[in-house]
Formats: sequence, structure tokens, C-alpha cells
Amino acid sequence: MSEYRNYIGGEWRAAASGRQFERRNPADRREVVGLFAASDTQDARAAIGAAEAAFPAWRAMAPAKRAQTLNKAAAWLDAHAAEIARDLTREMGKPLQLAQDEIARTAQTLRFYAVEGQTHSGETFPSDDPEMVVYSQREPLGVVTVISPWNFPASIPARKIAPALVTGNTVVFKPSSDSPLTGVHLAEALAAAGVPAGVFNMVTGRAGDVGAALTSAPAVRAVTFTGSTAAGEQIHRSVAFTTRTQMELGGKNPLIVMEDADLDQAADLAIKGGFSLTGQACTGTSRLLVMKQVRAAFLDKLVPKMAALKIGNGLQPGIDLGPLATEKQHETVLRYLDVGKGEANLLAGGRALTGPAHEHGLFVEPAVFTEVSSKARIAQEEIFGPVLAIIDVDSYRDAIDKANDTPYGLSAAIATRNPRYMHDFCRDVEAGTVKVNRTTTGNLMNAPFGGYKTSSSSGFRESGRVGLDFFTQTKTVYRAA
Repeated sequence: MSEYRNYIGGEWRAAASGRQFERRNPADRREVVGLFAASDTQDARAAIGAAEAAFPAWRAMAPAKRAQTLNKAAAWLDAHAAEIARDLTREMGKPLQLAQDEIARTAQTLRFYAVEGQTHSGETFPSDDPEMVVYSQREPLGVVTVISPWNFPASIPARKIAPALVTGNTVVFKPSSDSPLTGVHLAEALAAAGVPAGVFNMVTGRAGDVGAALTSAPAVRAVTFTGSTAAGEQIHRSVAFTTRTQMELGGKNPLIVMEDADLDQAADLAIKGGFSLTGQACTGTSRLLVMKQVRAAFLDKLVPKMAALKIGNGLQPGIDLGPLATEKQHETVLRYLDVGKGEANLLAGGRALTGPAHEHGLFVEPAVFTEVSSKARIAQEEIFGPVLAIIDVDSYRDAIDKANDTPYGLSAAIATRNPRYMHDFCRDVEAGTVKVNRTTTGNLMNAPFGGYKTSSSSGFRESGRVGLDFFTQTKTVYRAA
């Protein structure tokens, strides 16, 4: 059985306590993926201390050399992509092709920020005094804590770690305890790239054991987190007044199907948006707001497509849906399916799969509910599983009102041929990412990403060039010419 350690101060270290935890394959709970360091406050403090000590020299390093480190790490990921993708699938269940795509995107993200980080600069301002030059410059913050989720265990931390490092910050990274091996591989990539000791550090373990130390230490100048809204709110409230936070949180994302929509296309969008990654994406489609006059025809398209999906171990060819990632998530989805049966009509799916090829995994059929009130729990609460709620609407205005009627505002989409609907939707819907005839899932690495309302702390966006802003502060200089 493989054992994996923390990466602190340029060294691979066991947890100070000597404790470990295991991660099992959700597609086959008999398989232990590995044993990992069960870190505690002592390990967190060591990582923060190493990052703090390394900051002055890393900050002073030429931006081109920092960028070179990211490019070398990207090359290492490319060279080990097959192994990393397989391990990613083993520890969190997504189909192997999706895991391969994620590793490729992760390498691309490192390269993107290697370029953009070298052009992230200040401005020069006109002055009425000819003897004075006024300009701004962007400076790193210091130690940054990166806390990432299990559903995209490579690409999400990469879009945080890369801009942090290239702008001169040092990093302490805590991957999810449900996908720690991919986090280890990211640390291996940066170590192989020659990142100086202490510039990048990684600790594994339960959030309850290390989270407070990683977010509340005086040396930590920023915390970037992706996860549940409840956890994000707790972190946001607990950090020091001078600690910057970036929170990318939950969603309850709608797809509106208008009366003029291409229903085959709309059904494909619903299937891909709602069931890809077994519904375990913060931007996943969970609500379908369907015009009443096309509901029956739409369901006639949707249900057969859903029934054709192949569910199983993501390492097997042709799999569309893997398992739910954890026993906790499996229990949560089954509980919401029971809730839905009490407040709506379960049209199709929704069974826990226990037969041959599924008996040792955390598999659930995708489910579609109809006759769902927009106030129902399955229409308001984030399930994070393959569950679609069909909500009837009778006009564009009704669809918009119901789309906006949740605490979340991460992603939203519309299926329509009408240019007026397209135009108005992009203006009217309350979401940080808006799609027209596209799935609610997916975002470009070179475009900003973030949500409205409780889907984000709303201060800084991730991804794209603006993703650099969170990791730098502005100094304005007035200098005699």
C-alpha cells in the first residue's frame, strides 16, 4: 500500500503526530488508493513558517524565473499525465477521459499564468506637476493559503496556485481529504520544477484538524477557497481583518427551456450539464425551467437519453457516469431523493445501484423529478448529485423570476432560438456565468469565473487575467522627476 507525505520546506514529511488516513476508491470500496499524512495544527504551522521564511527571496526573484518554474511544472504534468489521470479517477471516480482532460487543462493553466504573470503591472498617471512622476505598481501579498475541493482536484487548485506563485507569493496548499493523491501529484510537479524550498507547501488532512491554523495564522495574508457555501462563510467570518478572502461556493443552476428551443439540443444540454461528473460540479444544472407547452415533448427527448447513460467504474471504457465521490455524498443524494419523492413526482431513475459491477461502489441512477414547486427543497438546496428538478413556467418573465429565486447565483443557461430572449436573459438573470444554448458547466481558463449572491464572496474573480488581481496589492508612488 502506497504512503504519501506532506511537502513542507522542500521536504517530504510525515505528519508530526505520525497519524495517517486512508482514501478508498469510490467505485470499488475494497481498494485503498493510499495512506496520507493526517496533519494537525503543528504541521500547518510548520508549512506557514516555511512559506513565510521563503517569501522575501521568492518575491525578489525575476518574474521570468518564477514563470519558468510554472512551465517546468506543466511539462512534468504532461509527461506523467496518464498516471495522474488514472489516480484521479481512482480516488474520486470521474470517468478517465474527463480526468485526462483535467490534467491537460491543469498544465495549460500553469502555462497561461506563466505568460500573464509577466505582464501584470501598474499604471502611469498624468500629473499637473512637471517635476513629478506618478505611477502604481502591483506587489505580492505574502503567504497565501489555498484550500480546494475534491471534484476538480487538479484544475481548481492550479488556477489558484499558479497566479499566486507567479506574482511572487508563497503558498500553503491543502487539498481535499477526499482527493489527496492528486494534490500530492501537483506538489511533485512543482518540486520537480525546482520551486525553492518553502515557496510551495502542501499539507493533507481533515479540515477540522488543520483548517483554522491555515486560515487564522497572522502570517497568512490571503485565503482562496472553493467548496460549500457553509464552509466558505465560516472561513470568511473567522479570518483576520487584514486577511483577504476569495470564496467560490455553491450553486443551484438553472437551464431555461423556452417554447422555441431546439428540444433535442436542450435535452443534450440538460444531460451534459446535470449528469456530467455525476452531478458533482458547482456549475452543474440542477433545475430545468421548462415552458409548459413543450414540457411533454421535452421529456420525451430527455428521459430516453438519460436511460442510455452508462454508469460504472470510470476506469472502464464507455462510462458516462462514475460513482458519487464519498459515502457522505452518496448518503446525501439518497436522502434528497427521498425528500423529492415527498414533494414532487419522481419520473425516472433515482435508484441506488447494487447489482453486478456496482455492488462495491457508490453508484446512483440519475433522477428526474416533475411537478416541482420552485419553493421545494430539491429546487432550492444544493444536492451535488445527478438530480434534475423540472419546474413549469408559463412565460419568459416567469422563467426569470424562478431562475433568480434561490440564494445562489453561480451559473445559468437558456435554450432558445429567439434573439430577444437571448439578449434579455443575459441582462436579467442573476448569475456570474451566463450561457446561451450551452451547458451551465464549463468555463474558459482565460475568462473570469465567479458567482453572484451566496455563490461567491464577490470581491475577486478567479481565472483569466483578472485572476491575478486577488494575489496582488496596489502601491501608488509619487516621485520627484
